[in-house]
Amino acid sequence: MQGTGKSAIRKIAVLLFFVLTLSGCDRSAPLLMVKAVAAGVPSLAPFFDESGRLGHDAVVRSQAVHASLQQGDTPGLYGGTKKPTICDVKQLKAFLTDPGNRRKAQAWATAPGITTAGIPGYLDRLTPVLLRHDTLVLNHDYKKGKAVPYNSLLQAGIAVLVDEQGLPAVKCSCGNPLRPFTDDTNRISVKFEDGNKKWRGYRPSSVVAVRPAPRSMERLALVDVDDPGRGIDRPAGTTGAHDRTFDTRKQRAVPDLAGTLFGEASRRLADEGLAVGYDGKERPPDDARVTASDPPTGTELGFGEYVMLSVAGGTPGGASGGTSDRSTTPPAPPSVPEPPSTAPPSSPYWPSSPSSPSSLSSPSVSSSSGAGPSSSPPTSSAPPSSKAPPSSEPPGSPPTTAGSSPAGDPVTSSAPPPGAPVTTSAPPPETVSAPATSEPPASRAPATGEPASSGPASIAIT
Repeated sequence: MQGTGKSAIRKIAVLLFFVLTLSGCDRSAPLLMVKAVAAGVPSLAPFFDESGRLGHDAVVRSQAVHASLQQGDTPGLYGGTKKPTICDVKQLKAFLTDPGNRRKAQAWATAPGITTAGIPGYLDRLTPVLLRHDTLVLNHDYKKGKAVPYNSLLQAGIAVLVDEQGLPAVKCSCGNPLRPFTDDTNRISVKFEDGNKKWRGYRPSSVVAVRPAPRSMERLALVDVDDPGRGIDRPAGTTGAHDRTFDTRKQRAVPDLAGTLFGEASRRLADEGLAVGYDGKERPPDDARVTASDPPTGTELGFGEYVMLSVAGGTPGGASGGTSDRSTTPPAPPSVPEPPSTAPPSSPYWPSSPSSPSSLSSPSVSSSSGAGPSSSPPTSSAPPSSKAPPSSEPPGSPPTTAGSSPAGDPVTSSAPPPGAPVTTSAPPPETVSAPATSEPPASRAPATGEPASSGPASIAIT
């Protein structure tokens, strides 16, 4: 009897061991190492000599977010400034087209997947912005004649050039090419080393990765990092000479969208300076019928706040190229922007006369760092938007949709960062300022209020 009892206990113990082992498989998966890159800290292996002042980072406090994945045209994703240029595109172009830097140019072009002949045209389509969130990217160092990729976390305030789909493409200060971060944002280990001490205000819950906007954007609606009450409407591919300002504090009424198609509703919300949200992991197709909105018609919201749309029907994956990652954004017109020669076209964000007002979440994320918090100023990859053609002419390629969701608990929305007015790809036609989303509205409070974060992710800090 006694022997039988011991045998039963052993069997139960073995069974319990296997149950616990299997149930903990996901948690035992190794975290992905990500190198922290602080604002103002020189790269150890840059493509461009940073003493040449190719770009200038700024002091920007990272904004709270409601989802770790943000679509490229998400309202409030990027910031801008009226100060002198933050990124010297002409100087970068001159450097990469200099025959003496041919080897570097060849290595640099491998990151975006273009030819060296296509570099000038590619750079002409990029737009300088300032990160408003600590952002995950696939960075590239220049080592032994090659572009060596590595995952990195760029601090808010770092100046970058973004492409027509809102993806970070170049780190301005060193000219290093960037691509989207495509791994699971909830399972990363952030390493603070090589002078990149953990910056003040760093929060794992505010780390984001950017997914491409469904279609090319004509304009970007940025938030002035020096004056959050002011928005900056910047034509894509320009560096600030044609900027216009608008009041981000102006309240916007939710239009009547019941009965309209999702694509049309997205455009109308974008025209009003509002972001579109929805339930589920994927963006509804453009031909899905909108049945209701939350908040309802007539509700006053701040610039960039989210409106959740309920839909019915539609062709899965059709009409809009309706695939989306765990974040969402309405599609934008597939046109290639051209810098205006005089005054930029009218924008729904601008008042009758230009104004200048005063002033996500799942598992865990661990961080490791040999250094403690620093007082340094506060300062993410989906499938590439599309390969730029090897010429200086703007591409006429068809719109690109966001890639598949990374592993881990899904984050179903690219909610706008509160705390400061939200940004979004420019106004007019649908995606000009097509906001992205898939998470419920942050709150009814104006966009200038500080939203609650979506909870800690599983990031490791070293």
